[in-house]
Amino acid sequence: MRAAPSFIALVTVIVTASACLAGPKDAELEIGAKGPGFKLKGTDGDKHALADFVKESKATVVVFTCNSCPYSKAYEPVLIELAEKYTDDPVSFVLINSNAVEVQPKDSYDLMVKRAQEKQFPFPYLYDETQEVANAYGAQRTPHVFLLDSKGVLQYRGRIDDNAKRDQVKQYDLINAVDALLTGEEVPVATTKAFGCTIKWSKWKKTS
Repeated sequence: MRAAPSFIALVTVIVTASACLAGPKDAELEIGAKGPGFKLKGTDGDKHALADFVKESKATVVVFTCNSCPYSKAYEPVLIELAEKYTDDPVSFVLINSNAVEVQPKDSYDLMVKRAQEKQFPFPYLYDETQEVANAYGAQRTPHVFLLDSKGVLQYRGRIDDNAKRDQVKQYDLINAVDALLTGEEVPVATTKAFGCTIKWSKWKKTS
């Protein structure tokens, strides 16, 4: 029996929307791989290169995040607290927003600037307008963490910790990984599953 036109139209809309929001072509960056370089515009108006952070740090925390996701919002004060915790240590924090503005207008560059100012971010907040950086890292969620060592090699990837509700956290994965790099020890748990909102991919991802 032939499907009704309205049903076909509905299926077409769902398939099209799914394709537009499809994830990156490549899987998450492998532990032990070199972190792909980037040079992105920050909310301060300057361009920031990964190499500049790595050469000054024993640990560089690259976090894919955004303005709009409730999980990202919940972890903003956590990241600010961590940046303050490691103020006197060679640790860099870099936040990157890769969401396509045509899919999520709340993640525009102008609103990034506004949020960084309102929250007084103590770290660079960069705009991955082409989504090439998120694709290179295989970032899937917001927030999604990639921790690089002093040589720019990936040593940890995944979640910040195991619960966005601070009174329910049992595993401080990112802190444990950073502390291990600072003391020259092996990261105890190198991979965890990131949770949060999916990165909002632009239509060009359908054919990438």
